Amino acid sequence: MRLFVDWQNDMVWQTMNERIRQLLSQAGVHYEVLPKDTVYEKFAELIVKECMRMCEVAQVGYLTHGLEKEASGAYSVKQYIEEYLGVNE
Repeated sequence: MRLFVDWQNDMVWQTMNERIRQLLSQAGVHYEVLPKDTVYEKFAELIVKECMRMCEVAQVGYLTHGLEKEASGAYSVKQYIEEYLGVNE
């Protein structure tokens, strides 16, 4: 996952990059001075992967209780995260 790389031609990534900048700012990190390859990239990637994993856990839980519609929703959220943020498991 590339957070601080030039994504000027991709509006989705510009939006995501801006959101990451907002979150870094809220955390008191000055993103303007970060090098392009930082521990923040890996940290963000791990958070996204954990979110995807939790979607899988929810999907299994829903299926276990016969809630197919909810399981499908959990799967859809995982797919959306993977597509939107460009992180593969």
